[in-house]
Amino acid sequence: MKPREVLDLAKKNKVEIVDLKFTDLPGLWQHFSISTSEFNEELFESGIGFDGSSIRGFQSIDESDMLLFPDPASAFLDPFAQLPTLSLICNVKDPITGQSYSRDPRFVAQKAEKYLKSTGIADISYWGPELEFYILDNVRFDQSYNYGYYYIDSEEGFWNSGNGDKPNLGYKPRYKEGYFPVPPMDHLQDIRSEMLRTMEKIGVRMEIHHHEVGTAGQAEMDMRFTTLTRMADQVLMYKYVTKNVARKHGKTVTMMPKPLFMDNGSGMHVHQSLWKNGKNVFYDKKGYALISDLARHYIGGILKHADALCALVAPTTNSYRRLVPGYEAPINLVYSQRNRSACVRIPMYSKSEKAKRLEFRTPDPSCNPYYAFAGMLMAGLDGIEKKTEPPPPLDKDLYDLEPEEAAKIKSVAGSLEQVLDALEQDHDFLLKGGVFTKDVVDTWIEYKRKKELDPVRLRPHPYEFVLYFDI
Repeated sequence: MKPREVLDLAKKNKVEIVDLKFTDLPGLWQHFSISTSEFNEELFESGIGFDGSSIRGFQSIDESDMLLFPDPASAFLDPFAQLPTLSLICNVKDPITGQSYSRDPRFVAQKAEKYLKSTGIADISYWGPELEFYILDNVRFDQSYNYGYYYIDSEEGFWNSGNGDKPNLGYKPRYKEGYFPVPPMDHLQDIRSEMLRTMEKIGVRMEIHHHEVGTAGQAEMDMRFTTLTRMADQVLMYKYVTKNVARKHGKTVTMMPKPLFMDNGSGMHVHQSLWKNGKNVFYDKKGYALISDLARHYIGGILKHADALCALVAPTTNSYRRLVPGYEAPINLVYSQRNRSACVRIPMYSKSEKAKRLEFRTPDPSCNPYYAFAGMLMAGLDGIEKKTEPPPPLDKDLYDLEPEEAAKIKSVAGSLEQVLDALEQDHDFLLKGGVFTKDVVDTWIEYKRKKELDPVRLRPHPYEFVLYFDI
């Protein structure tokens, strides 16, 4: 869509407000709105100013002025605004230099796509993340000097099976048994259907939705694969839609990787493939699981840089409540066909060249999708360039190995602190082609350590009172 077409779309739909969205360093949408009286073709060329010092991970106060440039191809009509509102996703630029802003996550993703073409390995990459999340009825949390707690609840939670405070109709999925039950055990069919249809109305191709393994409303919706930057855009559209549809129904959505003790966490398994001249370069009908040598080396790059990658794809302290043995958590640094206990799985649903891809199962939806997808691509391309061989494929349940065999399999690092240290030591693969800059890597590490890791590390954990109060 071109700028003139966007203006025509706004006029046709009697738009009154234009909403400009962009992404901060951690990966959440920020926005402000302008009147349609200020909306013209010049906006796409000259941009509009905002205060970059007030955005997490962006500018210092003495360099605060920044510009937003709307991407006309990103336009969609906001399905939740009371007044007719047109949304546009924007890129960020420096008003002094006129250059794209190095920390703008969308710019990093766009550079990754350009770098892929420059290698000659492929001209396009396709991405299909599977985001899991919980739909809850109530959440309370607070922190102070003398207390700290959280409390979540869901009418579907199995812990409410004996609740007599109001009429109780039963039909609550048992712990770890929430996969694919029909209503009335599945309480959320209609809400998920509304989420899916809303996504389609704003231009996102959807495939399926279903209840996930966890009790208390764990859910998944899958988007049709598309290109890297566009899919990162769609991940943020996905979060926007699921949260606002849930709110409309008096519920709330969390994308936290591990909100619930002793039940499944929420991952974001990422399907990916490379194509050149209309051919899937990951496909080889003679290869193991029908994958090519190039795909195997791509996997080798992912596994080689897995700890550093985790700082981008599983970037919260809560991510490592999920990445533990069991719970279908992908911590083992191996690849396999069909096997969901490996970090990298080769789906075997189809023998078609078009369907051949790999699935990296370690990421979770707390990530910034622009950085995460770009990071995975750069790790894979590094593996192709260096012909990195992954460990031999292992087609067995990795959680049920004999101790001697299990000891030979490497696992991903077990904490945010460890993966940030790994990224600090291993990030040259991200800097190739100027895709990531040292500034972005350093800022990411500093932000995560100061704003997330240290505040969690310095606070007593509620369970420590159970363990130690009477010492």
